[in-house]
Amino acid sequence: MTATIPNLPSLYDPFSTEAKWQKFWEDNQVYKADPNQGGEPYCIVIPPPNVTGSLHMGHAFESALIDTLVRYHRMQGRNTLWLPGTDHASIAVHTMLEKQLKKEGKTRYELGREKFLERAWQWKAESEGTILNQLRRLGVSVDWSRERFTLDEGLSKAVVEAFTRLYEEGLIYRGEYLVNWCPASGSAVSDVEVENQEVNGNLWHFRYPLTDGSGFVEVATTRPETMLGDTAVAVNPNDDRYKHLIGKTVTLPILHREIPIIGDEYVDPTFGTGCVKITPAHDPNDFDMGKRHNLPFINIMNKDGTLNANAGEFQGQDRFVARKNVVSRLEADGFLVKIEDYKHTVPYSDRGKVPIEPLLSTQWFVKIRPLADNTLEFLDQQTSPEFVPQRWTKVYRDWLVKLTDWCISRQLWWGHQIPAWYAISETDGQITDNTPFIVAKSETEAWEKAKSQFGENVKLEQDPDVLDTWFSSGLWPFSTLGWPEQTQDLATYYPTTTLVTGFDIIFFWVARMTMMAGHFTQQMPFQTVYIHGLVLDEKGQKMSKTKGNGIDPLLLIDKYGTDALRYTLIREVAGAGQDIRLEYDRKKDESASVEASRNFANKLWNAARFVMMNLDGQTPQQLGNPVATELSDRWIISRYHQVIKQTTNYIDNYGLGEAAKGLYEFIWGDFCDQYIELVKSRLQADADPVSRRVAQQTLGYILEGIMKLLHPFMPHITEEIWQTLTQQSTDSPQTLPLQIYPQVDANLIDSGLEEQFELLIATIRTIRNLRAEADIKPGVKVTANLQTESQKEREILTAGQDYIKDLAKVETLTITDKQENQTVAAKKPQRGLKTIGLIIVAIVFGRVGLAAGNAIDDIPIVGTFFELVGFSYTAWFVSQNLLTAQARQKLWNRFFPQTELEQPQEPENAMPDGKPQSVYAGVIGTIQVLIPLSGVVDIEVVRAKLEKSLSKAEAEVQSLSTRLNNPSFVDRARADVVQGARDALAEAQKQAEILRERLKGLS
Repeated sequence: MTATIPNLPSLYDPFSTEAKWQKFWEDNQVYKADPNQGGEPYCIVIPPPNVTGSLHMGHAFESALIDTLVRYHRMQGRNTLWLPGTDHASIAVHTMLEKQLKKEGKTRYELGREKFLERAWQWKAESEGTILNQLRRLGVSVDWSRERFTLDEGLSKAVVEAFTRLYEEGLIYRGEYLVNWCPASGSAVSDVEVENQEVNGNLWHFRYPLTDGSGFVEVATTRPETMLGDTAVAVNPNDDRYKHLIGKTVTLPILHREIPIIGDEYVDPTFGTGCVKITPAHDPNDFDMGKRHNLPFINIMNKDGTLNANAGEFQGQDRFVARKNVVSRLEADGFLVKIEDYKHTVPYSDRGKVPIEPLLSTQWFVKIRPLADNTLEFLDQQTSPEFVPQRWTKVYRDWLVKLTDWCISRQLWWGHQIPAWYAISETDGQITDNTPFIVAKSETEAWEKAKSQFGENVKLEQDPDVLDTWFSSGLWPFSTLGWPEQTQDLATYYPTTTLVTGFDIIFFWVARMTMMAGHFTQQMPFQTVYIHGLVLDEKGQKMSKTKGNGIDPLLLIDKYGTDALRYTLIREVAGAGQDIRLEYDRKKDESASVEASRNFANKLWNAARFVMMNLDGQTPQQLGNPVATELSDRWIISRYHQVIKQTTNYIDNYGLGEAAKGLYEFIWGDFCDQYIELVKSRLQADADPVSRRVAQQTLGYILEGIMKLLHPFMPHITEEIWQTLTQQSTDSPQTLPLQIYPQVDANLIDSGLEEQFELLIATIRTIRNLRAEADIKPGVKVTANLQTESQKEREILTAGQDYIKDLAKVETLTITDKQENQTVAAKKPQRGLKTIGLIIVAIVFGRVGLAAGNAIDDIPIVGTFFELVGFSYTAWFVSQNLLTAQARQKLWNRFFPQTELEQPQEPENAMPDGKPQSVYAGVIGTIQVLIPLSGVVDIEVVRAKLEKSLSKAEAEVQSLSTRLNNPSFVDRARADVVQGARDALAEAQKQAEILRERLKGLS
């Protein structure tokens, strides 16, 4: 009965395969974590993408890195949880909804808070699936049963708990402070949500007249409209130019307000005129100076970016319109001195994309120093968390050191509404800066507290503001696991193991999480922070919406498959934390690097098909593990275990790119190109049964191991091949993600054997290359001579000569001592003289021996003894001096020493028979490879081809040399263009040199 041979389709279809296994994994909850399972926990919480988002290359890169780590540790037997979820993106969603309302001619206030939030939740339900389904297409091995959302019931409970605890501990307060105000979103934003942009602006110089009429001072500013809120002019008290003016006053132009001249060492005497206008309500530095000198704080700005009543005649004007009008008025009144072009940095709202306005506002703040200092203790005393790469530790630490109080209130409706209720009955039904408030975990609790404090008739209104999104995100590692409840998930998986994130949110998110976790759980939320780089475009530039240079990962997935994109992104990482560059042709929407990974998948697929067709329908388990006896089997098994060791070491140390490259080289080079080719003859039906069985065992063993090693990087194709190879039951199949990752067996690693085999492979490769260069047809077998002075190398080549002959299509192979060949190839007349001389020496020795023998023969007993001695000596002499060419050369030189000019020279084209031939020659280390071309190819055709190529190369050398010798080109062209020409010249010169050597071999 013939066994049924499982096989794969002739062509790999990534799209149907990937969709099939993504559905299978999710339907069967393959990645569902079980805290009761046992085993060392390994937990990662996803950096939650915004619910408004769609998959971009940064998501794809980060998710591929995380999934590789998670799959690897799951296969290492750890109790693994990768928890997914999304962030409510307060400002982004709110802004988007207000734009929709504006198109409908409505405002959120007309709609009302309740209806606005209904609309927001409806929008979330419709669009949240976009980013999550796109993540599913990446094949991420997350536990979807534990999916969280930062506004879900559990996380909302955690946010209220955190806020009330911090408030009760005196770490949250409400107060007036200068905040970053975004007029576009109508909300305060934190420092980390401000992006500084360099702009080409102006520096305006104005005169402020001294009130006593004795003159004026000159000030300079980049924001003329803010002069309407000036409450002082400041000079450095050590500045001799102005110290006599301290204590006097100036009259503010336009508004005619009298303001003092103050002395403060903060003022830089070298900037501008050395006199600085002070607007405490609209500049952070002026705010601090205003506090030091008890200056009035005059706010001239409305929250929509228009000027208020304090701006006088400019009330109601947009801030930038007012800027022009203020300058015109000052010029008309004679106070404008000059306008200079000035490049400076302007803070922009990261969300609103407009310049932020420093605005005096009553907000909620977190006292950050106690939290930051506690976090610094974990870092300094316990090196917790540990950053990879380590250089980010300093960046993180420096940020914690300089943190100031965190403004956590946002003037929005979408988000966690601040759990504070105002007793508006105490301030005429309005919420003012002085309205008393109650902080409580619920409205019921707030009413109870309020009634006991203000009486039964108290009226309450909850604070309309919401919390900064990063407040809830800061709780993410433990709130998602059930905190503040002491759940089993929290006990098992917290603290999490690794955080994988970009360097750009160390300040936004990483520091928030460590401060919150350190305070609420007395532990850092993760052991390691793996900081990855950015995905750069084909020109090495950062991708951004502004530049329009983003690359859609879904487009590449649709063209090449998920595994190909994932593998490319990981393989390109040249060290932890490094940026990667993605090749991309925008005209064709193609990527050569992703295509290369697709080709790798096809190579693996075809190799797997070949193996399975030659296993006689048996699985690796049925075949059993190989007991290797042949050289090639022992080599591939050693290489396999070496790669296990290398891969696990790399992944354990976050060298994911290096691990991916190592697997590529082993699978494509060692397994597919070398081993499979080496064993093909052993798989024939008429091959030796024992050898055939070992070859099958080895193929099955290595192929299954490769599927496991590669699975974290390319999960879909490896699952498909593994399922077919191991013939899993369709009723209750096992699945590759839950198999044990290969374990290294040091006893099977033979580094010496690997080095030896590398020599054989390099020799085969060289012969193949020489065949290709000489246009020798694939089916034509050649003669090859391998020459080396190393006895060890000759032994290795001899042991592997069958492999060389088989894979390099060599019919006659000779392996000789290079020194011996030099002797054989010496000049014929000289060799003849040597032979004649040695014959003469032999005759002389023979005659002398004969005469002596005759004389001694007459002496009894002694004659017989000397006959034996003479015979033995003659045998020894011949063996030592006449049997080999090298020995004969040595004997000849003893009697006839040669001068330097007489030393034999090896003809370049000599073969072991000493006859000069047309050959192609190559070198591997100290081994010379010679392939005679006579009778194999038409030498004249080869010569004509080489001469044509040489002419082309020489013309290129001439052209580039002329170009580089032209000073006009070298001096005017871009440096990269000049360097490119130099590189091209070096390449052309090298090519010409090689071609000349080839032609020389034909002469």
